[in-house]
Amino acid sequence: MPAFVLALDQGTTSSRSMLFDEDGRAVASAQQEFPQIYPKPGWVEHDPEAIWSSQLETARKVLIQAGLRPQDVAAIGITNQRETTMLWDRASGKPIYNAIVWQCRRTASMCEQLKARGLEEQVRQRTGLVIDAYFSGTKVAWLLDNVDGARRLAEDGRLAFGTVDTFLLWRLTNGAVHATDVSNASRTMLFNLKTLSWDPFLLDLLRIPQSILPQVVASSQVLGETTADALGAPIPLAGMAGDQQAALFGQSCFKPGMAKNTYGTGCFLLLHTGPQPVPSTTGLLTTAAWQLHNSSTGSPQPVAYALEGSVFIAGAAVQWLRDGLGIVRESGEVEALAASVPDSGGVTFVPALVGLGAPYWDPYARGTIVGLTRGSTRAHLARATLEAVAFQTRDVLEAMQRDAGLGLQALRVDGGAARNNLLLQIQADLLGTAVQRPVQSETTALGAAMLAGLSTGVWSSLEDLERAWILEREFQPTMSKDERDQRYVRWQEGVRRSRSWAVPDTEA
Repeated sequence: MPAFVLALDQGTTSSRSMLFDEDGRAVASAQQEFPQIYPKPGWVEHDPEAIWSSQLETARKVLIQAGLRPQDVAAIGITNQRETTMLWDRASGKPIYNAIVWQCRRTASMCEQLKARGLEEQVRQRTGLVIDAYFSGTKVAWLLDNVDGARRLAEDGRLAFGTVDTFLLWRLTNGAVHATDVSNASRTMLFNLKTLSWDPFLLDLLRIPQSILPQVVASSQVLGETTADALGAPIPLAGMAGDQQAALFGQSCFKPGMAKNTYGTGCFLLLHTGPQPVPSTTGLLTTAAWQLHNSSTGSPQPVAYALEGSVFIAGAAVQWLRDGLGIVRESGEVEALAASVPDSGGVTFVPALVGLGAPYWDPYARGTIVGLTRGSTRAHLARATLEAVAFQTRDVLEAMQRDAGLGLQALRVDGGAARNNLLLQIQADLLGTAVQRPVQSETTALGAAMLAGLSTGVWSSLEDLERAWILEREFQPTMSKDERDQRYVRWQEGVRRSRSWAVPDTEA
């Protein structure tokens, strides 16, 4: 029988399950949305039971869709929205509160207090992260301090903490396994990247008992089996990684210097930096990418690390052209409109519509269009929008290469906007390097499947997995270095003019 691997891809707005065959091809897929909960402005929650039921339902659907029995599935891999935080009762498995989602800003003031105490550098040195409400640590502290009885239950050893991967693993094994992998642990602001363990200083700082924390394990190893009633028969649970790290693995970026960019509402860029964490001096995050397990020796291999940078507005800039300006009726029209002119006609658009992310981290920057003339048209603005996505990607990649001292071998791309051929050609031109788009665009789910299949013998090596990565199209740069650099200087001038635009009067 051919071997199949099931990927559980638990995202922010929906749960998806995908089945892959031994060639890395998707053979079945099911997706189900679940409600978003907004109790107060800036607060975002999910119902953990909705996450669980939607994920289980999609897993059952893909087995039916593919006509497979659970015995035909060699392994399950889990990938998940990162940083989203839950606490549940160890005895009953019931959450004591809704999941606090990574987008939630309720602990922003707590983070500001920590910064005011001069702790930012300590946190960065230990975790590779900045102090921010984005990460799990302050969310756990909030739950312990604000849910009735939570701290007493935690101190009595009755509570379990987990990100979404941990919660799904717990439920699938009926509480037999309480674990997270290094990639998810590294996003909590509680995990020391150098010791690869929960950090006592940070736990004490946030008053979090060690007893609630999951075991930290490799991203690719057999962790246990599903209970028979979950999917009809026990199936090995053999891989876990946070969504962006799973996408890096799914893109077969196995060598230092390889990078991937996911073009969605924003962009998530990750650069594989090798077996040592690389501290950032340019506002990027240092993160664990994955850790493999040596099945022959029974011991984990060295952790692979990455630098990560986020662009806030990418595909959302195209949505603004559609919804805000009415320049196009459908987002898909932008490619043809932008292609109708040879360049942007001197127009530069900095889409700082919600401030600027990495490497600037300027919440007060605002969207800026410069270089308009009487000859400027909507086509020039459409072209400038695609260029802005590519320039922002170059900003982050230049910062990554300065931090890591690595030259970029290639940029592998995925996400909805990666279907735009003109965007990818512009990207190749403005980077001066090849941009590679694979056949399989669902690289997050594929990465989870690859991690699980690697530890169960579906694939025997990283070389096997590299063969499963199939190039659909490669975009080679055609622009001269002089022109590329001149355009980048003009872009940086546009960014300079967008900076600090909305600083409140009290801070001006």
